[in-house]
Amino acid sequence: MTVLHEQIEVSRPVHEVFTYIADFTTTREWDSTATSAEKLTPGPVAEGTRFAVTCAAPIGSIKLVYEVTRLEPDSGITLKGESRFFTIEDRITFTPTGAGTRIDYRAEFFFPPVLERMASIFEGGLQRMGRQSMAGMREALEDDYPPPEESVASRLADRMLLPGLARFTRLGYLQGRRNWHPISAYLGDKHIVITGASAGLGYAAAMELARRGASLTLVMRNPDKAEQVVQAIATETGNKRLHVELADLSLLTEVDDLVRRLQHRGDAIDVLINNAGALFNPRGETPEGIEQSLALLLLSPHRLTEGLKPLLDKAGQPRVINVVSGGMYSQKLDLPALLGETEERYSGSVAYARAKRALMVVTEHWAQAWADDGVVVNAMHPGWADTPGVQSALPEFRSLTRRVLRTPEQGADTIVWLAAATEAGKLSGRLFLDRRPHTTHMLKSTRESGEERAALLDYLATIRAGGVYDNTRSCKALAAGR
Repeated sequence: MTVLHEQIEVSRPVHEVFTYIADFTTTREWDSTATSAEKLTPGPVAEGTRFAVTCAAPIGSIKLVYEVTRLEPDSGITLKGESRFFTIEDRITFTPTGAGTRIDYRAEFFFPPVLERMASIFEGGLQRMGRQSMAGMREALEDDYPPPEESVASRLADRMLLPGLARFTRLGYLQGRRNWHPISAYLGDKHIVITGASAGLGYAAAMELARRGASLTLVMRNPDKAEQVVQAIATETGNKRLHVELADLSLLTEVDDLVRRLQHRGDAIDVLINNAGALFNPRGETPEGIEQSLALLLLSPHRLTEGLKPLLDKAGQPRVINVVSGGMYSQKLDLPALLGETEERYSGSVAYARAKRALMVVTEHWAQAWADDGVVVNAMHPGWADTPGVQSALPEFRSLTRRVLRTPEQGADTIVWLAAATEAGKLSGRLFLDRRPHTTHMLKSTRESGEERAALLDYLATIRAGGVYDNTRSCKALAAGR
């Protein structure tokens, strides 16, 4: 038998430390040898939960299947693992100290008789890997990472268009995650509102945020679907702090009603995720007489966020996350076209991209306007993800790209990172893909003028105030500013 025994201390409460380590899928974030980690059994982590961890080794990769044999909240966890070459028992004990938490890690390796004599040869390497892994655990729990910067490679790829688009694929995601930092921030005291949580990116983000312990308000339209979503999330994560708000966010009256209900509840909002969206073909108008893309993708998140600003202000370090689209790179901010004044032929994908371009402008505006209030506002785009929306609205695109599309979980990862990661709160007014800031314009021809930005903000302010917008005046102002 070979024994590894290490201790570390971290300045985090024991409950936060236990919550992070007990979910052994985090092993990949702090164990220097782990290349992948996944939970094999459904439901929240408990005795009997099984994990698969793949580790790099001098003789190749080794897959370990762990089972939780003891789980004492905020006290300890024991796991037994099996591989082709050995079995292992990990015992991790958590002890509160005056400054935080002491973590005692003990691993016992059991080799079959034929390999027992060789175990001593590898003991030094195993001890070294154990020390490195505990150092990685300490770093993850100290959670003191700098905000990410736009890399030289990203800037060059974005300027060259095709390499930039290649980053939207699953391969771009896999490449990007090589340099990611752990997310050990505790969400048990956070309240997150997420729209469009019934499927796709919204559902994937809600599931992961619930797994991390956040209290969630899920905004959905269909009551039957909402019930199914809540049941699925609660069953998988064990998180019961799930509240549903029903609203058709393409209708501004329902957005206003939602704002009033949330204000009446009075709960501070730590994170607001504006994710609800759809691509409409052919052109249609809401019962309020507004083109559907404009209503759902721009007017709704603008009205909702402005209305919930007082609840954001009640939180300690509030964040707003606007989900946009890589399609916006193809479009310039064009208010007359956005309002349908200059378009003879309607394209749902173009209308979608224009609305997302406008939402990016609003993101930058809020980040600047609310900086003194401490509200962090960022946008993200998920790359090309295989969501139900893509499957139904863009079947030809999906057919061409299905081999490289991301999973909804991969597409939603940056939403979760922006909501949870400590370093994500250190940047505002940026556009993120795969946890890294990117340019908002790939082409010079899509850059808007100051006058065009001002006209958009004037329009949104007028609509939110319930006034009638003078489109003719707007178009003349834009023409004069060009």
